[in-house]
Amino acid sequence: MSDGNMFKKVKPFFLTVETPLHAGSGTDLGVVDLPIQRERHTGFPKLEGSGLKGGIREAFENDHAEIKVDSQMVKKSDKEIISLVFGPENGDDHGSAIGFTDARLLLFPVKSMKGVFAWVTCPKVLEHFITDLNLAEIKGIPELPGENTVPSGCKLLFEKNKVILEEYTFEVKKDEKEDETCSKLALWLSNNVIPEGNIFNYWKQKLQKDLVILSDDDFKDFVNLSTEVITRVKINNETGTVQTGALFTEEYLPSETILYSLILTSPVFVGKNKDKKIFVKKNGKNEEDLVMEYFVKGLPRVIQLGGNSTIGKGIVRTRIMDL
Repeated sequence: MSDGNMFKKVKPFFLTVETPLHAGSGTDLGVVDLPIQRERHTGFPKLEGSGLKGGIREAFENDHAEIKVDSQMVKKSDKEIISLVFGPENGDDHGSAIGFTDARLLLFPVKSMKGVFAWVTCPKVLEHFITDLNLAEIKGIPELPGENTVPSGCKLLFEKNKVILEEYTFEVKKDEKEDETCSKLALWLSNNVIPEGNIFNYWKQKLQKDLVILSDDDFKDFVNLSTEVITRVKINNETGTVQTGALFTEEYLPSETILYSLILTSPVFVGKNKDKKIFVKKNGKNEEDLVMEYFVKGLPRVIQLGGNSTIGKGIVRTRIMDL
């Protein structure tokens, strides 16, 4: 990014939902008592940057492993370093040197008649995704396919050109040799979005084949109607039965949902005479570079976000995109 910006360095990173994620927006007047966070203008699910930052900060605070930043070994959980990077707990001394954009929805899993499920997205989501990647100066982004297209190796098809998602049938165009736009995008996403490691080869191969680009309106319908809604109850400790009036519903992003955010780093905000610890410009690395290095090397591969951690909800795998 240019020198005129508060944040000087940007990297995209991805969140793959392992167990249903509830990032709550409070109560609502709709059917669901506890809905998830959504963009105001599109209705697409999201995860607020503040909640994302808080969850990641907690992951660093609870991880006492050591990492090497430039040439120095430090504990990820060092309170002074966490204060410099994420900001002081009281919020008065100085600002943080790291920020996060809202985690936006990139790929949404939908039940399919063949292939178990498909990952769906739409032109609006992809266009915004590319705009965000351009902020990070990502190169080699493939051309975006049009709506109602699938990769050449798609395993979801009936009668050559139909996919059945939930109870709806869509006519789609499968990539051919003269136009493999959707296949190239699916390959690029599988290489850059899915968590790294051989244990994820199945998911990489599935994404290369079972991506469906829907229209914006169809995508909106699915992300509004196909989230998980779970009914929960509160038990009365004295009687062991359901407490009167304690039946409520919660909305969750389903497992296999993929979101993305941008990591933004800046020079460390402290007075000139205060210790910046490991974040002192040296060896050709600026402060924002060292903050980014600390974050990239320290970010756990698995974190917990959102509510209901005690019942195993919100377990998420992370992947930072290599530039």
